Amino acid sequence: MIIEFIKSIILGIVEGITEWLPVSSTGHLILVNEFLKLNVSGDSNVNDSFIEMFDVVIQLGAIMAVVLIFWKKLFPFGKKNNAHPLKPEGFGAYIKTDIFVMWFKVLAACIPAAVIGLILDDWIDEHFYNPWVVAIALIVFGVAFIVVESRNKNKRAKVNSIDNLTYKAAFIIGMFQLIAALFPGTSRSGATIVGALLIGISRTVAAEFTFYLAVPVMFGASLLKLLKYDGGFTGIQLGILGVGMITAFIVSVFVIKFLMDYIKKHDFKAFGWYRIILGGLVLIYFGAMRFINS
Repeated sequence: MIIEFIKSIILGIVEGITEWLPVSSTGHLILVNEFLKLNVSGDSNVNDSFIEMFDVVIQLGAIMAVVLIFWKKLFPFGKKNNAHPLKPEGFGAYIKTDIFVMWFKVLAACIPAAVIGLILDDWIDEHFYNPWVVAIALIVFGVAFIVVESRNKNKRAKVNSIDNLTYKAAFIIGMFQLIAALFPGTSRSGATIVGALLIGISRTVAAEFTFYLAVPVMFGASLLKLLKYDGGFTGIQLGILGVGMITAFIVSVFVIKFLMDYIKKHDFKAFGWYRIILGGLVLIYFGAMRFINS
């Protein structure tokens, strides 16, 4: 079973890197699983069910990195450094209204994906969770990044802070997140960033809001998968899941800081080209496997 823990660490590294860079963690995990598929049960159905759950729940580790790095911008209570208290004295002085407003915008952006996700989660997994859909989504949104960045090259962003983000803009970003919920391989962060750039939001604000948006979305998706998982957990399985989550957390801390520094000086075109190349490789690999096995 030691080899399974090593696989879990590798998957955690992949998750930690690809969850935040707009390159699709799902696409990468599908590829990695082809070569490093977890084996936690002699029953193939239980094993496949565990892998499906693992690929989603491992995201909790990545989410905790967001909570750690942006804690001061996410926690809506506290009197110290409270620039916008609900009231000058009493309990209201501990309520940070600007952060509460930010969370309301996040919730507005979550509505489309949450509704569709609850209704179509199993159907999406059955019909769209496959290499072909992932590859096409990788390529399409790779092209979108290049086109949008070229379009915005000489344009000045209209929104340069989270505070200036409107509820309408948040909902539009949520609609792009819905695309990612429907089509694995789109990349949740990739879709929301493209949507934000299209409506004039700066790269920094787009990335930061995407991080905030991930917190309820990925907590909800992980909880849904855990509730639906009926394979039961052994101690080894819990250990493998825990190792993957911890690895994803550690790697995510570094990747998030890297991305926030990177986009201050660069655009997202490099990620667009990477997605196109990866999507092409996925099509070639799985096309070859189908031909060999036919």
